[in-house]
Amino acid sequence: MSSHRLSKKGRYIAWATTGVVVTAGAGIAAQTSMAATVWPAQKTYTGRAFDTCTAPSLAAMKAWNTKFYGAAAVYIGGKNRGCAQPNLTKSWVKSANSTGWKLIPLYVGAQPPCQKSANPERITASTAASVGASNARDAVAKASALGMKAGSPIYLNMESYDITDKACNDATLTYVRSFTKTLRNATYRGGLYGFSSSSAKAIATAPNKTDLPGNLWYALWDKKNTTTTDWPWNPAQYTNHSRGHQYMVNSRETRGGYTITVDRNAWDAPVAIIG
Repeated sequence: MSSHRLSKKGRYIAWATTGVVVTAGAGIAAQTSMAATVWPAQKTYTGRAFDTCTAPSLAAMKAWNTKFYGAAAVYIGGKNRGCAQPNLTKSWVKSANSTGWKLIPLYVGAQPPCQKSANPERITASTAASVGASNARDAVAKASALGMKAGSPIYLNMESYDITDKACNDATLTYVRSFTKTLRNATYRGGLYGFSSSSAKAIATAPNKTDLPGNLWYALWDKKNTTTTDWPWNPAQYTNHSRGHQYMVNSRETRGGYTITVDRNAWDAPVAIIG
């Protein structure tokens, strides 16, 4: 998101250097063919959502519960997560959910080998599959510890990178496939947050859809609260409540006396099952 790892300036540089793309069926078939396990019913939210680097206090969440936003993304883990999360506990999750908030779990996993930013964890071609699996196991453990039950989605945060670099893109897709497959084996739904000009585009346009995430959250900062009219790819993709759209970033907003800088999202996709 706008400030979880890269600086605001760095995010805009990354956006510019990859080239803005201005510009479904269900999600990808691999997501919906979920073997013999009996899956919990998907919990879907449709409406506005926000994300911010650090989960706000419960007092702020209660004050912000004005029905403008109905969901909030929270950074549940990952070595590349940029902000401390003093508020994000199992009791916080339960309380926020009980006051009406839908929650969107976001995991900042390892990043591509060609990405031009400093990361504590980065994949290589040789480690992509193993790191993807270990990151997914950690993500499931973190989600479960927060009371986000099996059947919940976990959105893998993939920042922008040069998808025309074939070796880099191949390694990244190997990592994403391994992450998603491991989630599915643990009965968690796969999702990915990325840029419409790069990391999300790589998923949407990959010829081989095997084990790619079934929910796609695309960053396209056009200030349009929609998941349909500006969808940049095949309109038959990700149509069954499987899309999120980050349409505005770094919006400083005050509600009920609490000021938070957030990114705005149009949401029509799974949210966490809390229990």
